[in-house]
Amino acid sequence: MPLCLPMSYEWGPMERLYHHINVFTDRTDGGNPLAVVTASDGLDDETMQMLAKQIGLSETVFVFEPKNPAHLASIRIFTPRVELPFAGHPTIGTAIFLTRERLWRLREAEFEALAVLEAKGGILRVGVMPAGETTAFAEFDTPKTPQEVAQPAPVDRIAAALGLAPSDIGFENFKPRCFSAGAAYTYVPIHGLEAIGRAQIVDEYWNEAFSEEQGEPYLYCRETVTRRASFHARLFAPNHGIEEDPATGSAAAGFAGVVQLFDNPPDGLYKGTIEQGIEMGMPSQIYLEAEIRQRAIRAVRIGGHAVYIGEKTVTL
Repeated sequence: MPLCLPMSYEWGPMERLYHHINVFTDRTDGGNPLAVVTASDGLDDETMQMLAKQIGLSETVFVFEPKNPAHLASIRIFTPRVELPFAGHPTIGTAIFLTRERLWRLREAEFEALAVLEAKGGILRVGVMPAGETTAFAEFDTPKTPQEVAQPAPVDRIAAALGLAPSDIGFENFKPRCFSAGAAYTYVPIHGLEAIGRAQIVDEYWNEAFSEEQGEPYLYCRETVTRRASFHARLFAPNHGIEEDPATGSAAAGFAGVVQLFDNPPDGLYKGTIEQGIEMGMPSQIYLEAEIRQRAIRAVRIGGHAVYIGEKTVTL
């Protein structure tokens, strides 16, 4: 079945309408903003990258017809600077938006649905559930389970790049590690909320601490602002054109490997909640589940709400 658009629009030569969705929140003033461009036919790689930069959000998703007609859509994900094979908040936000537009409106009813998206990083199966007039909840299995991918830089280099002292890094038995569940990050444990609140980007030391193989830093601590959260997190990604990200699903997926390594939860289903974006005034909640068997992670799921904000137009 061809991918239908929710509305017709007369395009200028370099103009596109996009849909603004806040992800990992059930509030209009929280979460990570996402742009979804449904009319992507005719856009080449360069134009998509230019549009993502012009829109200026953490990620912009471009929607295409799927290769498999049983799937909901094929997607391309761009930050203002690079294309990503996989990312969490674009997966959640796009699945919720397309489910609402393609399935719920068509049947004039809201129901639990499975949205299957084709991404460069693999097939993404997303369960979508209604949760309000403008809000829904979605959860997906990550395309890969977490794996250690590199050795982190020495602690003094990491501290210098973040404007922190080496003593600010580490708590309990937690130490920096590099994991990927589709995208690589350096996971940096921080002593507490006061120290994580002081972290910042120090350009002159950045590339010495966080190479492409190691990934941008995902800072976390056990101390939290909200009672329901298990961990507090921040993510800086200047090499992707993102000074700070309000919510990072792909990093939360890799974080399951950190939890399994240092907390060593028993076999069964691990459940945790990560708060992020609080320092930015954009509070977010990411739900993490990991299936653990014989002390190894067999599957990881990321979940969160999303709120539809409205339509906007970008022109180059």
